[in-house]
Amino acid sequence: MVKIRKTPEFDDWLSNLTIKEQAQVEARLYRIEAFAHFGDCKPLQGTDIAISELRWKNGRRVYFYRDGTSSIRILLGGKKNDQKEDIKKASVLLRKYACYKE
Repeated sequence: MVKIRKTPEFDDWLSNLTIKEQAQVEARLYRIEAFAHFGDCKPLQGTDIAISELRWKNGRRVYFYRDGTSSIRILLGGKKNDQKEDIKKASVLLRKYACYKE
């Protein structure tokens, strides 16, 4: 079992998706939380930070970092076309939330 914490920035991004897209993202997060099954997921290469991404075939991305062995923090979502900018935003959010424990 994996505890998932979400940033307000991720919640804002998620709320702007269609209902169907929201359901797809939430279903993926449920599988992570309940079964620790991440699916298509990989750490970002070439960064000095420990951010990984959940990937969908349609180009959707969700950026997160592992906060301990059984906890992750979802930082931000985006699309592959905006990936460079989204990674920059996610790294800023990582610095903001990595020190903050709920």
